[in-house]
Amino acid sequence: MTYRRRISLLLLMDSMIVLSAIFFSYFFVNASFSVITLSSIISSITLLVSHHLFALIYKLYNKAWEYASIGELLIICKVVTFSIIATAVVQQLIMQKMYFRLLVVTWMIHILLIGGSRFIWRMYRDIYYVKKGDKKRTLIVGAGSAGTMVARQLLKNSAAELMPVAFIDDNVKKHNLDIWGIPVIGGKNQIEYAVKKLNIEIIILAIPSLNKREQNVILKRCLKTEVKTQILPMLEDLVTGKVSVNEFRDVQVEDLLGRDPVELDVDIISDYITDKVILVTGAGGSIGSEICRQIAKFRPKRLILLGHGENSIYSIEMELNRKYGDMKGTFIPEIADIQDEKKMNSIMNKHLPNVVYHAAAHKHVPLMENNPEEAVKNNLIGTMNVSEAARAHGVGTFVMISSDKAVNPTSVMGATKKLAEMVIQHKDKISHTKFVTVRFGNVLGSRGSVIPLFKKQIQNGGPVTVTHPDMVRYFMTIPEASRLVVQAGALAKGGEIFVLDMGEPVKIVDLAKNLIRLSGNSVDEIGIEFTGIRPGEKLFEELLKEDEMNEKQIHPRIYVGQEMNVRIEEIEEFISSYTDLNEVELRKRLLKLVNQRKTLKLLIPVSGQ
Repeated sequence: MTYRRRISLLLLMDSMIVLSAIFFSYFFVNASFSVITLSSIISSITLLVSHHLFALIYKLYNKAWEYASIGELLIICKVVTFSIIATAVVQQLIMQKMYFRLLVVTWMIHILLIGGSRFIWRMYRDIYYVKKGDKKRTLIVGAGSAGTMVARQLLKNSAAELMPVAFIDDNVKKHNLDIWGIPVIGGKNQIEYAVKKLNIEIIILAIPSLNKREQNVILKRCLKTEVKTQILPMLEDLVTGKVSVNEFRDVQVEDLLGRDPVELDVDIISDYITDKVILVTGAGGSIGSEICRQIAKFRPKRLILLGHGENSIYSIEMELNRKYGDMKGTFIPEIADIQDEKKMNSIMNKHLPNVVYHAAAHKHVPLMENNPEEAVKNNLIGTMNVSEAARAHGVGTFVMISSDKAVNPTSVMGATKKLAEMVIQHKDKISHTKFVTVRFGNVLGSRGSVIPLFKKQIQNGGPVTVTHPDMVRYFMTIPEASRLVVQAGALAKGGEIFVLDMGEPVKIVDLAKNLIRLSGNSVDEIGIEFTGIRPGEKLFEELLKEDEMNEKQIHPRIYVGQEMNVRIEEIEEFISSYTDLNEVELRKRLLKLVNQRKTLKLLIPVSGQ
């Protein structure tokens, strides 16, 4: 129903109610239907005009009466009372007489009929939906084709647990319209008002065509309400029939990053991967397994899944074989430890890969502080073993996955990754293999990230533990990072430090608050506890040091850092003697080795810091 038609019907109905009220009041007062007198005509016209005037002033015609409450009843009382007062004044001025009894009866009948006509819609909806079971009051954001499809499906499906009660849409032409009997009450700035006014229990974002940045703006508004929010699946999934229009997913932290999907140069990657032999170390890990998924799309000749954990390697092998059933024999698992130099050479000789992605590493900062020797063996010596085996067997391109913790490192983990970067740059100078490093920050959802910890703490009722209120980190989703790693490898010329565009840094405490709200809880209920910075941690992370800065950009999301000063002799000397050091001495030696130059300022400032 259009807004104009709705107003016209309300005006007509109210006019009939006003005239009926004064007609019946004359009957009750005079006990006669002969009421067509000068006083009755003047009173009727005055009451009719006054009613519509005050109804416009108090916006009586703009209310969603299906959800009427005490507030709407008070507005009705004001409109009727002021209309009666205006009529009494006119009677006194024109007829020199005020019909008090008539006006009191008219006031009573007027309120009864106007209020009844409005609240009958509320009664109808309440009774109608009680019959359909206990349904959650739902606000649908988006009154376009997708949103209206969602509303229609929910209304038709008696088994649905959701009851659509209102739409939100930024298209002003749709405001105040009724779609399937559901009002469009305003734009996104009305979300918080709607949730409070209509007792909303769940919000559905039903605009699958939104880009990530626009979606992020709306989701942040929804989060402020602390009401559970869900999202309609992607448009292509709806069109292809992969999912139904009433299958919603929970909002993930990834949705709040507000970045558009990574666009890959498919032609370059195809030339680089298709029909080639690709080896991925750490293939069972969060990043390694996602790199394998991305590579598999380009149909390599063989994809070697190398890892130390048999269960995780088996899992990714089964997943890829299931998804790419026509590529049997392509995915080859290899259970091996990168610390085993002989085994690395054996695997390289056996498969002769064209490209190696080296994702195997120890990444947990606090654990590596307590186990520095293991960090050295895995992150540094393991990298030396794999890279030397790749060089010796003529691998075309070698891509090592590094970390923002390698910049001005204060931790054992960061120091070993920095030394590994130096090894890779040295290897590039002495071989025909193109050796490159890809550096990025934290990935959301990886096994070592804070997200799983926060979710578990929320499930247990809190509190969520954050080390420091000013702690900030760069974040990227696992698919984002993996796609860019694959792209960087295809663009490698040798010796580069590729730095991925991580977007704006995120405060960890804000991340915790968002996770709490996404779970449908309030921050006050769950609580946040600050535990203090752990050994090796920094408040801020950096992606480049000043002496690594370079204006060169080879992709909208990939930057190239300057080559660093490699001290390979010192690294080799350290490797030959590190086993003689205790944990404290080893940590000091590592940090001294990588921080011989002064620590430099934070490259990218954080807002509000």
